[in-house]
Amino acid sequence: MQIIGVDLHARQQTISMLDTSTGEIVERTLEHAGDAVQEFYAGLEGPILAGIEATGSMQWFLQLMEELEIECQVGHPAKIRAAEPRKQKHDRRDAALIRTLLTEGRFPAIWMPSAEQRDVRSLLLHRHQWVRIRTRAQSALQAIALNHGLRLGRSLWSKAGRALAALPLGEFSSQRRAALQLLYVRLQEQIEELDKVVSKLAGERPQACLLMTHPGVGPITALGTEVFLGDVGRFRDGKSVASYMGMIPSEHSSGGRQRCGALSKQGNPFIRFLWCEATRHAVRKDADLRRFYRRKLLQKGLGKAKVAAARKLGIRLYIMLRDQIDYAEFCRRGSMRQKQGSAHAGMPER
Repeated sequence: MQIIGVDLHARQQTISMLDTSTGEIVERTLEHAGDAVQEFYAGLEGPILAGIEATGSMQWFLQLMEELEIECQVGHPAKIRAAEPRKQKHDRRDAALIRTLLTEGRFPAIWMPSAEQRDVRSLLLHRHQWVRIRTRAQSALQAIALNHGLRLGRSLWSKAGRALAALPLGEFSSQRRAALQLLYVRLQEQIEELDKVVSKLAGERPQACLLMTHPGVGPITALGTEVFLGDVGRFRDGKSVASYMGMIPSEHSSGGRQRCGALSKQGNPFIRFLWCEATRHAVRKDADLRRFYRRKLLQKGLGKAKVAAARKLGIRLYIMLRDQIDYAEFCRRGSMRQKQGSAHAGMPER
């Protein structure tokens, strides 16, 4: 068997390869330009195990390993670095460290989404990018209106908003206004088309359909929760999900004294955004969530109450995926636990 530690960069990679039958170690640097990488891995024989650190430019390499039927594990960068206490760090040492961790069975492999899940993620992130650009265009148009005494609010985008087009502006200000209005219309059309695609895709996926039975959860939140959470069986409980998404406080405690700070935010920011946005609708439609939100609102204030309710909503969606139940069954189990006196945090069990 050949075990390969790969220190992957954008333009090149450094490898440290161990042949377990002979004990021979080979170190090489491969340039990504041309076919050198594909020719090298295609020429290897026998069972092969490769390992790399998680990085943003690794998808092409993972696809190549899949095409060549080479097992490739992706490791947590911080945990890999923590395994080497020495200050010296360069490409050869990094590749050798990954190879050593693979050989000793200590490689901190992480879960990776499938190709289909990555493709759906791209769709959601593409839509989100257009929404953010549209918001910036809307804010610029609102600023123009406010600077000229027009306080129309949301009606600026309706028929009443035509007053903005009639404002007497200077030459360059008029050009800016016309460009922003045209950009807004085009973005709105593209977002509506993407919304149709997302709605159709969510309706065809049983997992997303389960999540959409929860009040306030639409196709975007349901589809995003499914593809970004992935295999929910890898989570021990709802607290693990909240930690994975970065919706727990950062902590620096020592000597019996506990110090908690702001959110760790070590998870995916997009799914946190979706859960917080869905919470705005869910607290109006779900009585239990609304009571929890109002209680936290009095105790902690608006920002913390919103995040706490979003965390609870995310845990609910995790439970619905884990147990393969809809919202009605979730409420029924919660009601039974309340009668038994064992309900806590809105987390009914089987």
